[in-house]
Amino acid sequence: MSSLRVSIDSGVCIGAGQCVLTAPSVFDQDDDGFGLVRTGREDGGGDPLVKDAARACPVQAITVEED
Repeated sequence: MSSLRVSIDSGVCIGAGQCVLTAPSVFDQDDDGFGLVRTGREDGGGDPLVKDAARACPVQAITVEED
């Protein structure tokens, strides 16, 4: 069974918020509006929209790796 590792490159993120709109159970925004992976959701939390959220990012700041 494969597992996921989800991360956001904070140096690339522009705070567009598409990740939060697409998969709010996995992504959130910090106080400055930049995306972050919710604590404990680094494995994608079983959300089927994680990969869609990564594709929706206008600057490709999200990485979804399968083990």
